[in-house]
Amino acid sequence: MSQIKVIVNGVLGRMGQQAANAVAVEAGLELIGGADIKATRDHLVTPANNKAVPLYPDIDSLIESCRPDVLVDFSVAEAAVASAKLALKNGIHIVVGTTGLSDADLKEIDELAKVNSKGAVVAANFAIGAIVLMYLAKIASKYFDNAEIIELHHDKKLDAPSGTALATARAMLKGKERPFICPPTEKETLKGTRGGQTEGISIHSVRLPGLVASQEVIFGALGQTLSLRHDTISRESFMPGVILAIKEVVKRQGLVYGLDTLLNLGD
Repeated sequence: MSQIKVIVNGVLGRMGQQAANAVAVEAGLELIGGADIKATRDHLVTPANNKAVPLYPDIDSLIESCRPDVLVDFSVAEAAVASAKLALKNGIHIVVGTTGLSDADLKEIDELAKVNSKGAVVAANFAIGAIVLMYLAKIASKYFDNAEIIELHHDKKLDAPSGTALATARAMLKGKERPFICPPTEKETLKGTRGGQTEGISIHSVRLPGLVASQEVIFGALGQTLSLRHDTISRESFMPGVILAIKEVVKRQGLVYGLDTLLNLGD
């Protein structure tokens, strides 16, 4: 495949715009269209290369018009699941960066991808540094019984905790193979102060203007702590991971969940 033809759903959102710009200037990729329910015009011009491509308010019309190789989706969970199913049924590979997909959604996407001999990459985070942090946290989990996660995001983020924090906790529990120990709090004078709990890991969510995305995992033991932290300074940091996913998904069949597999950090 000489040029991979790409469309972006949710293209007018922050991540959608970044993805469109990144695809537009990447060798071997071609941005051929975008969709967004907020679209009020029939074309999109990417600042990266000043080229106009079709813009639709719905993904159905975009797919019918453009016939892409890969759909990149940075919309919302419900819309992302619907567009993923539609794309796979139409023989289109998918890369989904939207969080909030259920296990049932992932199972259906995997089945559809396999039936249609197409690839699907679904990832909670495309920042390579964040993926490395999760990998290191999984390794460290074998040696500590106490751990907490602090995740920090911009004030417009809809969900809490973040999908990355939950994925990190799952990786840590897999690495430890048993629950962590959470010291009991005898008196909580402000409800929720100790954060949300998942098998002994407390997760704390911070939402403030000025932030993009950060995460810190803190392990504690007798006389010592170990902290792992990753900071996203701008959304450009996600784009190398998005580009990698696009180039890899066309080589695969079935679902790849998480960028760690593409970085050879999986089991």
